[in-house]
Amino acid sequence: MTAVALAEGAKIGAFLRRDLLIAWSYKVAFFTDLVNMAAQAFVFSLIGRLVDPQRLPQYGGTHATYMEFVAIGIVLSLVIATLLERVGNAIRQEQVIGTLESLLTTPTRTATIQIGSAAFEFLWVPLRASLFLLAIALGFGLDFHASGILPATIVLLAFVPFVWGLGLVSAGAILTFRRGGGGAAAGAALLGLASGAFFPVELLPGWIGWITAVNPVAIALEGIRELLLGGGAWSEMASAVALLAPLSALMLAGGVAAFRLALRRERRLGTLGLY
Repeated sequence: MTAVALAEGAKIGAFLRRDLLIAWSYKVAFFTDLVNMAAQAFVFSLIGRLVDPQRLPQYGGTHATYMEFVAIGIVLSLVIATLLERVGNAIRQEQVIGTLESLLTTPTRTATIQIGSAAFEFLWVPLRASLFLLAIALGFGLDFHASGILPATIVLLAFVPFVWGLGLVSAGAILTFRRGGGGAAAGAALLGLASGAFFPVELLPGWIGWITAVNPVAIALEGIRELLLGGGAWSEMASAVALLAPLSALMLAGGVAAFRLALRRERRLGTLGLY
């Protein structure tokens, strides 16, 4: 059993190395991506001049500036959008380059392929988001509590499986409908709208407040904001993780089941290589 686990782990390392080399081969895309994120931050800094600071929520007894409030929303939205796109399209990429069927004929577990195809993104995207948040904090003089960095990272890690589950649902839809991953992306966009990522929930229609209470995006956002802006204690991190963990586990389990059902159907019909 241990030998099998080690062998499967080595395969994930091979996936990582492949995707790292591919990403590094597109250096221009890497730098233009950084420019796009910087432009987005600049636009929101201008929007912040139109927002009444007294309408913004308090963290640690102090009103956050709009840029402090929205910076965390930008970063979490970036993580969601990027991971959802990459996880959903990882399988399609294997189809397009003609390696999916070859992978599935090797003695490699489906779970290893699922993890390996997106492993690089799960390491790189949170790292990139963290560096971007640091750059915004330094560039705009934002006041983040250093003591909240580690617990906020744990909250983010507890949230990532939820996005992974959504991505697997999207990947299953792509296998079945070829270009049917938009439904999961639309669902993620609705959750983002009802999360208060860019504007306080209090300014949004009242019915959104009902969704916010059970919205994993909103739970993760508020938890990270309390920790980074209010200097929240570890107990606040624990309460956020306690809410996120079952939702993330449920979404991940649903995503795995949806992907396996789609894969089984395409194998039965002999249409796995079609795209």
